[in-house]
Amino acid sequence: MAACALRRGFLSTVSKYNRKHAHRILSVADSSGGLEVYRPRLQCRACGLPGGLQQRRFMSSRPEGKILETVGVFEALKQHGKYETGQLFLHSVFGYRGIVLFPWHARLYDRDITPPMSDSKPEPPGAHGSKEVKGKTHTYYQVLIDTRDCPHISQRSQTEAVTFLANHDDSRALYAIPGLDYVSHEDILPYNSTEQVPIQHELFERFLMYNPAKSPPFTARDTLKAWQEKNHPWLELSDVHRETTENIRVTVIPFYMGMREAQNSHVYWWRYCIRLENMGNEVVQLRERHWRIFSLSGTLETVRGRGVVGREPVLSKEQPAFQYSSHVSLQAPSGHMWGTFRIERTDGSHFDVRIPPFSLESNKDDKAPPAGYTF
Repeated sequence: MAACALRRGFLSTVSKYNRKHAHRILSVADSSGGLEVYRPRLQCRACGLPGGLQQRRFMSSRPEGKILETVGVFEALKQHGKYETGQLFLHSVFGYRGIVLFPWHARLYDRDITPPMSDSKPEPPGAHGSKEVKGKTHTYYQVLIDTRDCPHISQRSQTEAVTFLANHDDSRALYAIPGLDYVSHEDILPYNSTEQVPIQHELFERFLMYNPAKSPPFTARDTLKAWQEKNHPWLELSDVHRETTENIRVTVIPFYMGMREAQNSHVYWWRYCIRLENMGNEVVQLRERHWRIFSLSGTLETVRGRGVVGREPVLSKEQPAFQYSSHVSLQAPSGHMWGTFRIERTDGSHFDVRIPPFSLESNKDDKAPPAGYTF
C-alpha cells in the first residue's frame, strides 16, 4: 500500500498505522530543498479498502511547484534484537529521517511501573515520594538527523542537543554537533532506500560507506569507530528516568560532560535531555519549571522560571511531544535533580507534572578531555 509519511507533528498518528501496514514513503520536495509532506489516498494491503488516514489530510491540494518524491519503503519493526549500524528510519514522534550510527544499552527507571522490592533504585534526599524504582535494560541509538528535516522539527525538538565542553580554558564554553540525536528503540520506524546517500548530513560520508552486499547497505568507516571510542565517556547514555502525571509523561536522560577548573575549584558539568509527551486528548501548555538541585557538597538550590529554553510549548493530540536539552554544573562530583513543570489547561486551570528524580554522577575518567568534533 502506497502512502505518504508525514514528517511533522501529526507523524505520531501515522506511526501507529505504520506498525500494522507496509507503506511506501513519499516526501514533497521543492526548489529550496525543504520538506513538506502530504497524504495521498491510502489503501490497506490487508483488506483492499481505503485506510482511515485519508480522513486526516492536512492539505487538500499540493502547493504549486512541489512534487512527491519516493524516499523508501518501510520495513518490519524489530520486536526483538536491535537495529544495526546504517539502518535508515523515520522518527515515530518527530518525523525526521535519520540513520543509526551505533546502539547504547541504558537502564530505564520507569516510575509508572510498580517494581518488586529487590533491584530497585532509592530516591535521592528530599525528592517527592518514597517509591523505589527498578531499572530494566533498554536500547537507544546514536543517530544522524537528515538536515533537510531540521527546519520542520526545530519547534518540537532541538537539533543541536548533543553538546561538549570546549577544550580551551573557558570553563563555561560549550559547543554542539548539529543533527546528532539519541533515539529510543520504539521510536524507530525502519525503512530502506535505493539511494547511495539517502541522508544529508556533513558526517554521513565521513562515518558511513555504501556496501550493497550488506543489509542494511551502509557500514561504519574506521572514522566512526575511532570517533565513538574516543568520545565514549562523553556520549554514553547509561540511565533513563520516566514518570507520568495526569497523562503527561516526562523522560529525563542525564549525561556527564566532564570537569573543568575555575577559580581554584573544580566544576563538574552535566547536560540533560527532557521529553514531555501528552498521552491524553486534552490540549495543555507548559508554563513554568521548578527545579531542586542537590549537590554532594551539601547545598540545595531551587530554580524557578517561565517555560523551558525560552519556550512555553503546547502539547496537543496532533503535536504531543516537546524535547529539549539543558545543562547544570556543580562544585561537587555528584548530586541529584528533581522538580515539577506547571501545566495549564485550556480552561485556565493548572496542575503540576513531576520530573522524575535523577542522579548526577561523574564516574568517568576526567583526565581525557572530550574530543567532540575532532577525528
